[in-house]
Amino acid sequence: MIDSFSRRGFLRTAAALAAVPTLLPADPAVAAQELPDFPAEVALYRSAYRNWVGEITADGLWACAPGGPEQVVAVVNWAWRHGRRVRARGASHGWSPLTITPGTASDAPVLLVDTAAHLTGLSLKSPTSVRAGAGVTLEALLTYLEEHGLGVTATPAPGNLTVGGALAVDAHGTAVPARGERRMPGHTYGSLSNLVLSLTAVVWDEDSGAYTLRTYDRDEADCAALLTHLGRSLVTEVVLRVGTNTNLQCVSRTDIPAGELFGAPGAGGRTFESFLDRAGRVETIWFAFTENPWLKVWSVSPTRPLTSRHVSRPYNYPFSDSVPTPVAELVGRIVSDGAWYLAPVLGNAQYDAAALGLVATLSADIWGPSQNTLLYLRPTTLRIATNGCAVLTGRGEVQRVVAEFTAFYQERLAAYAARGRFPVNGSVEIRVTGLDDPADVGVDGARTPLLSALRPPVDRPEWDTAVWLNVLTLPGTPYAEAFLREIERFVLRTFDGGYAMARVEWSKGYAYTDDAAWSDGEVLGSVVPGSFGEEGWGQAAGVLERLDPHRVFGNAFLDRLFA
Repeated sequence: MIDSFSRRGFLRTAAALAAVPTLLPADPAVAAQELPDFPAEVALYRSAYRNWVGEITADGLWACAPGGPEQVVAVVNWAWRHGRRVRARGASHGWSPLTITPGTASDAPVLLVDTAAHLTGLSLKSPTSVRAGAGVTLEALLTYLEEHGLGVTATPAPGNLTVGGALAVDAHGTAVPARGERRMPGHTYGSLSNLVLSLTAVVWDEDSGAYTLRTYDRDEADCAALLTHLGRSLVTEVVLRVGTNTNLQCVSRTDIPAGELFGAPGAGGRTFESFLDRAGRVETIWFAFTENPWLKVWSVSPTRPLTSRHVSRPYNYPFSDSVPTPVAELVGRIVSDGAWYLAPVLGNAQYDAAALGLVATLSADIWGPSQNTLLYLRPTTLRIATNGCAVLTGRGEVQRVVAEFTAFYQERLAAYAARGRFPVNGSVEIRVTGLDDPADVGVDGARTPLLSALRPPVDRPEWDTAVWLNVLTLPGTPYAEAFLREIERFVLRTFDGGYAMARVEWSKGYAYTDDAAWSDGEVLGSVVPGSFGEEGWGQAAGVLERLDPHRVFGNAFLDRLFA
C-alpha cells in the first residue's frame, strides 16, 4: 500500500505545477546594477519559469509585464542594446523548448515578458472580426465571442492558453466537415492561425535603427511567416475572422473496442471513420493497456437533443480536471517508488475514472454553445508529457492512418511489456482537422501560414486532412524516449509522402534520441525543414531573420532549428 508521504508528495507537486509562477519584486539596487537603464515605467521582478509538465524549468529569471505594446517595444530595444534575449510568456502551456531551453541558469541573459498581465484588450473590430491582445486567454476570447453570438469551429481543449501562444504554434482543435456539411462564413477547419486577418508585431526597422511596432495584413508576404512564428517574433495584438456561433452536442462513449474503432479500412462496424463521416468532430483518448478508448463525438445541433444535458459553462468533466484519488495514489506510487510496472493498473484506473465519471456527472451526452463543450481541460488536470505529429493525407485515408499507427503502437507496447518495460502510462490521443485554406478568411490574396503543420503541400492538392497523433506518459518514465523514438521513426518512414506525410507538432515532443526529445540532429536539421519544402522553410526563416536580425527573439534551440 502506498505510504501517505508519497501520495502527498505527488499531490503537492501537481499543485505547484498548476500554480502561477512566484513573482518576487526586484531589489532596486540589484536591478539597477544587473539591468542598467531599464525602462523606468516597466516594473521588474524575479520569476520562476515552469513549462506545462515541469520538464523545463528555471528559477530567478528577470521578468517584466509591460503595460501595453509601446512598453513592449521599449523593453525589446533595451534588451537588444544590452545583449539580452526576450522570451514572451503567456500560460507556459507547452512542452517543447520554444520559450526557454533546459538548463537555463538564473543568470542567463534572458528576459521574460509576461503578456497575460496587460496585453488583454478585447473588442469587436467588425460584426465578423475581433481584436485581441496577445495575452488574452482562449476562454476569455470565446466567452466574449459567445456574448456577441460568435464563435469558432474548433479550439484546443485548455482554456488557459493565451492567444499569442496559441498562434505561435498553430494551435488547433478537432474538426473536419461532416458528410454534407458546408463551412460557415468566418469559420475554418484548420488551425487558429488561419483565422488571422492582421497582426501587430515588434520588428526591426532598418531606417530608424531600432525595433518598432508594425501591423501586417493577411495578404502581405511577411505575414505568412509571422502567422506561426514559433517564438522567433513577438506579436502584441491580432485581428481574427470569426463567424456565427453554433450549438454542439458532445456524446462520449467507452464501449467500443480499439480493434473495432481503429480497424483496417473496409472492416466495417463502429470505426473512427464512420463517426468522422457522421459528425466531423471526433477525438479519442486511449489509455495505455486498456481495451476501449474514450471516444468523443461533437455534432452541430441547433436545438437541444432530448437525450442531452444543457451545459452553460465549459469544463464538464470534473473527473478529468481533478485527479481522482485512486489515480493520484497510483501515480504517487509509480513516481515515488519507481513502480513503473503498474502502468497497466494505472491505465485501467484512468479508464474506470472516465467511464464511471461520465455516468456519475451526467456528462456522457451534453449540449450547449460551442465553447461549453469544446473547452474541457483545466490546469488542475494530471500533468503529463506528450509527443506529437500531424499526418497530412486525403479524407478517404484517415482510417488507414489511424489503423497503421495504432497497430504499430500496440505491438511495440506489448513487446516492451514482455521485457518488463512500461514506457507509456498515459494515453494515445487522436484528433482530425482540415488544412489551412487561406480562402477561409475572405481576404483576396490571403497568405497561408508558412510554418503551420497544416499548410497544404503544393504538390498534393488532393490532401485536405490532418490526423493528429499524440502519445502521453509521465515525465521521467524509463524507456519512454527510446519508445517514442521508435514511434517517431515508424511515423516518418510510413507516412513519407506516398499517401500521407508527417510533420511535427511544434508545442509537443519530437526529434527523439534514445535519451531525450528535441535532440535528433537529422530530424531537426533535415526532416523537419524538408516536410515544409525547401522553398517554404527558407522563405519563413529568411523573413523571421530579417525582421529580427539581432535574434533578440530566440534561444539556443531556435538557433539550431533555423540554422
